[in-house]
Amino acid sequence: MSSTVAPASIPPTPANSPQRVLLASLIGTTIEFFDFYIYATAAVLVFPHLFFPESSDKAAMLQSLATFAVAFIARPVGSAVFGHFGDRIGRKATLVAALLTMGLSTVLIGLLPTHAQIGLWAPALLALCRFGQGLGLGGEWGGAVLLATENAPPGKRAWYGMFPQLGAPLGFLLSAGIFLILGRLLSADDFLQWGWRIPFVASALLVGLGLWVRLNIHETPAFQKALDAHARVKLPMLTVLRDHAMPMLLGTLGAFATFVLFYLMTVFALGHGTAVLGYSREQFLLLQMVGILFFAAGIPISARYGDRWGTRRTMIIASGLIVVFGVLLAPMFQAGSPWMVLAFLSLGLFLMGLTYGPCGTFLAEIYPVEVRYTGASLSFNLAGILGAAPAPYLATWLAERFGLVAVGYYLCIAALVTICALLALQRRVR
Repeated sequence: MSSTVAPASIPPTPANSPQRVLLASLIGTTIEFFDFYIYATAAVLVFPHLFFPESSDKAAMLQSLATFAVAFIARPVGSAVFGHFGDRIGRKATLVAALLTMGLSTVLIGLLPTHAQIGLWAPALLALCRFGQGLGLGGEWGGAVLLATENAPPGKRAWYGMFPQLGAPLGFLLSAGIFLILGRLLSADDFLQWGWRIPFVASALLVGLGLWVRLNIHETPAFQKALDAHARVKLPMLTVLRDHAMPMLLGTLGAFATFVLFYLMTVFALGHGTAVLGYSREQFLLLQMVGILFFAAGIPISARYGDRWGTRRTMIIASGLIVVFGVLLAPMFQAGSPWMVLAFLSLGLFLMGLTYGPCGTFLAEIYPVEVRYTGASLSFNLAGILGAAPAPYLATWLAERFGLVAVGYYLCIAALVTICALLALQRRVR
């Protein structure tokens, strides 16, 4: 009596649970913005004293801010490097590598010896770690957005895509909160000697959680289909520049106003509010933390309408509202009126949430799956450089020369540029 054994069937690739996907996409961008904000704060309060002590106060501050700017140079490099592997190897492995690069660089900053201990090697190592942060950040955002949107069910792409965007307000709240707590618990000397290291080293806890979540997810369905169809391209960066140059340019300009508004409401507003309008740093940080709650509220609202109306149309409407806000900027941002300043910050950051919420999904939609990681990351990070790098300095110069009215007009022009780009770029449904 003979028997036959049926060949074992190959099980299909398991689907990712929505909860794990959304947590994996959220945790990375939360770490990203947490790292960004703690470095920005330390670059003003700590690094000039500990890493550049031989310079004058003004020169030390400028040198410290120069290391802060290093990450903006590194981010497009990270977009190209991690985008290449994200489009060639897969979203999951690349996201793990980007998170490790970013997280290890941040923890190392908290462990660095100071200028008093190793001399000029201290600022050199600080700049190197900051470059590592920027490199990881350049690959983190695009992968997190694709992890969310490429796992989204029909009709919920913008809703899933807004979870990485929530990392911005969460990271800000965590950063501002931990520095406010340290300021209350530690003396100024203790904070300068060792307390500033706590946020950097503590980020290892977030990184560990992020790695655990990401190592337990599967490849996105959209990229798995590209693998099965052998649709990968050899050089994603070259393909983007050669075949998708106009979408890349218009996508960059489409996110331009988002970054201008964000840096006006955070960096410029903090500097102008404390140095010119006379608010204390602690008071203004608390006002900003309340405003950040409105930022967080705007993100899911815009995501809902992004799925209903389309992300491009939602961002056009949000940008139109930013034009109106630009006209109101000067009358609302006044000395001696903390409630008016709170309304100013809350309204501006709420509009930031409206334009930022669908931004990731919008940028992912304009590229085909085989170059989506590279293209979306490049557009986002180039928009960050174009909108973020000059905004605080240009706004400060305009305010000094022409008053806050000129800063409002600057924001209006940025929003109009974004509207023109969004109108020019016809949405592509992939």
